[in-house]
Amino acid sequence: MKNDKHHAGEKSLHDNLLNKAIDRRAFLEGTTKVAGMTLGLTLVNSLTSLSVSAASSSSVFNSLGNKPDLVFPVISDVHINYNNNGTLEKFVTTLEQLNKVVPKQDAFVVVGDLTDYGNASEYDKFMSAYNVRKQPQAVSMFAIGNHDYWNGLSAANAQKRFCEKTGMESIYYHKVIKGYHFIVLYTEDGTTEGTFSVKQIEWLGEQLRIANEDDPKKPIFVFHHQPIKGTIYGSEWGFNQNRDLFYDTLKEYPQVISFSGHTHYPLDDPRIIHQKDFTSIGTSTGAYLWLDSGRIQGEVPEDAGILNQALIVEVHNNKVIIKRRDIHNDDWTGEPFEISYPANKHNFKYTEDRDKKSPFFTNDAMLSIVNEKTTATGLVIMFTQAKDNLLVHDYKVVARNVETNEVAKEFLAFSEFYKDPVPNPLTLPIDELMPNTTYEIEVHALDAYENVSNNSLKVLGKTMDGVVEDVTISLSKNVLNGVEDTVEVTVKNARNPKSDWIGLYEINDTPGPIASIWWMYTQVTDGTLKFTYNPKNNIYPGRYKEGSTYKLVYFYGSGYDAVASATFTVGSKEN
Repeated sequence: MKNDKHHAGEKSLHDNLLNKAIDRRAFLEGTTKVAGMTLGLTLVNSLTSLSVSAASSSSVFNSLGNKPDLVFPVISDVHINYNNNGTLEKFVTTLEQLNKVVPKQDAFVVVGDLTDYGNASEYDKFMSAYNVRKQPQAVSMFAIGNHDYWNGLSAANAQKRFCEKTGMESIYYHKVIKGYHFIVLYTEDGTTEGTFSVKQIEWLGEQLRIANEDDPKKPIFVFHHQPIKGTIYGSEWGFNQNRDLFYDTLKEYPQVISFSGHTHYPLDDPRIIHQKDFTSIGTSTGAYLWLDSGRIQGEVPEDAGILNQALIVEVHNNKVIIKRRDIHNDDWTGEPFEISYPANKHNFKYTEDRDKKSPFFTNDAMLSIVNEKTTATGLVIMFTQAKDNLLVHDYKVVARNVETNEVAKEFLAFSEFYKDPVPNPLTLPIDELMPNTTYEIEVHALDAYENVSNNSLKVLGKTMDGVVEDVTISLSKNVLNGVEDTVEVTVKNARNPKSDWIGLYEINDTPGPIASIWWMYTQVTDGTLKFTYNPKNNIYPGRYKEGSTYKLVYFYGSGYDAVASATFTVGSKEN
């Protein structure tokens, strides 16, 4: 966040806040300390995010007792891309950092989407980085993900490429490492939801039986790319086909720990682990963050590309400890999960009904209007973050027209718990309001389990006079010089980031039934978005031809709510 000019008398307040640094780990554990602030209608535009004063990595890692029998990291969704090295650099950082904090690994697991498109060059990048950093004694186990099929090959040939490039002996397999059983499954095609056939699930059942007969008191580790619907945080992105058969097969074995990727949901949310009949846990991503829908920051919020996380699993003779690592911050996040063995589902503690406590605002919490950012159609609020025993996940914001007593705007916003440091105070925009109108703003806090705070914060704010302006798109030129020419694009009166996006279509295409040739999420500054459209980034280059006319369409939200468009024609390239 940028530092805006302070008002007279507010510098000491800002300094006081900076001296009370918020530790993201403390925020996730419900022990956040926030500075008291006097309620008022004018405060600084935005306060710099507070710095982290985290406990040392070594203290967290070494505080858990004796040397484990088995140690292995689990990562997923690396998404190595043929066209740039951003995720490759993050993968290298992951490997080097894990080697530092886990110097003796017995295995190394990647739960799918090693690549972005399953290209040979992407696998080569992945393996080149991995092979020189892999610990020689660690057994490599990789699962195939849906993105690893997106190469134009048949499913069988995509699987063949996966095995040839990664050195995996099979597309699915069962290994025993130091007496512990590892079962790796495969999604059978490139569909986003995932496909697990009856035949594969029957094979899984047989392997579970073998592992259980070997030693029913030990954990059994199962790995698959897409999650099981109705389990972990993000499992709405899981598979439907044969879901119940898959679940019921695992249900017979409470000692199972099922690891899945795919969602890109962060490890910080306590629902990332789920226990009912067995244990499920998500593995986050090494590429970019994805989140729940329905919040104003969007499913892919600003700076989502920073996220890079990993799990480290320690197996002891009577428990499994799973530690969450922020690779991007070179530190741990949250408390480790601890699962006791022999497993007994009646003793599971990470159940979906484990939290009945509501979050709350402290007595000195404040809510204020940021006057400098008030417009004819919007207000900006700033408020002290609430507290919770596990995690403040969201805020419910309601703007009520004082004159009519009608609700003018109601929405959910993330607490931005996924940032490090967690911003406090939190600043949120309220748009789509009427000019020259007074609103009462009320804010409630919600935790990860949808418990709502009993108390709330309220403030009055008034929008300015003015005329509401429509979203417009302007282009630097309307005729391009061949299929390689670029064009400068300016979008005015755009919304702040909320998963809004821009897509390119043939002039007569209907967005939705027809996929976009190219698209990007918007990154807006002061209502204006500027970027260069470059055809080399087209997802479907075969649909982009000389002599054709195309439209750039601006959409609200993650659906197809089109609010503005502009057209251009691709002319013949001039010599």
